[in-house]
Amino acid sequence: MKISREAWVLKEECFGPLLPYVKDQQVTDINYNGTDVWIEHLKYGIRKAPVNLTPEFAGRFSVLISNIVSEQINKFNNVLEAETDTLRISIIHPSVTNTGYSISIRKTPAVMRMTEEKMLTDGYCSREVLLFLRNCMEAKLNMVFCGCPGAGKTELLKFLTQFIPKHEKVMTIEDNLEIHYRDINPGANCVELKVDEEFFSYTKAIKSALRQNPQWVLLSEARSTEVKYLLECFSTGLHGLTTLHTDDTRKIPDRIQNMMQDSYAASRMENDIYSFLNVGILLCKKATGNGKVFRFVDQICLFDRIGEENRKYLIVENGKVVSREISENIRKKFQWAGIRSPFLGESEGKMVCR
Repeated sequence: MKISREAWVLKEECFGPLLPYVKDQQVTDINYNGTDVWIEHLKYGIRKAPVNLTPEFAGRFSVLISNIVSEQINKFNNVLEAETDTLRISIIHPSVTNTGYSISIRKTPAVMRMTEEKMLTDGYCSREVLLFLRNCMEAKLNMVFCGCPGAGKTELLKFLTQFIPKHEKVMTIEDNLEIHYRDINPGANCVELKVDEEFFSYTKAIKSALRQNPQWVLLSEARSTEVKYLLECFSTGLHGLTTLHTDDTRKIPDRIQNMMQDSYAASRMENDIYSFLNVGILLCKKATGNGKVFRFVDQICLFDRIGEENRKYLIVENGKVVSREISENIRKKFQWAGIRSPFLGESEGKMVCR
């Protein structure tokens, strides 16, 4: 259940010793396992917090959240979830654990953490890769961001949304609101759809979006058979961005096919994947020797269907450009956008006339 922003602000004190971490913009996740509090920090990764959280506090916190959302938490209703504009809270009752209350607080702030300068300074990607991603947006390519949880898939997606012209209608489809498109792109033409498992499924949301005449559809995560309808959106000329979990861009087509409920539907979808999905980006997160976390663009792969053949083009690996081979159909998309070389900036790679 989503809580109004006003109601939540009045209840800051309910976080007790957790409040400093809730307010710290560098902390993305706060987790209590019944004994210890663990936080995930953007720079320092996952570490134990010097907080003594008692089972009594965990119980009071759980009751307070249950009162706010008007839902019980007990052995019969053993999972409680609450959502604000910037927080997602999940609580598991001790009747189904062997370790006491389990509390997870995930922060989804309406901010764009990435900047071009920071990406280059931190080694997130090279200038060539950054310019390529920008040019992909200008050419309106359909893109999938993949990687492990916490790698920063949604953050890169959010960063790239600034290159969508504000007059082009964008529809975001999410079960937990993380993109915050309108907040990070003030004045943009945007509709944010909130998925509900019971009343408004991903499939229904995608079908509804198609009838609303958008130019872009942003799906927070492709998980199941709804990806079929996302590809159908792309086939009509809509542009889109989404995320999924896999550890290699070249596995994206197989990963999408495996989301189908039967092998026949999966085999029929293969050609559509290569025809309407253009770019896959793999994001990685590694721990460094000084205890910090390093995130970077690891791979970029292009997908295309040439004649009767489905092809993959790995152009970035380990963060480095390993090939500049752009398939025929994707090259045409760049050319239509007036981009002569996808790896060059505006003054370098633009065509004089279109």
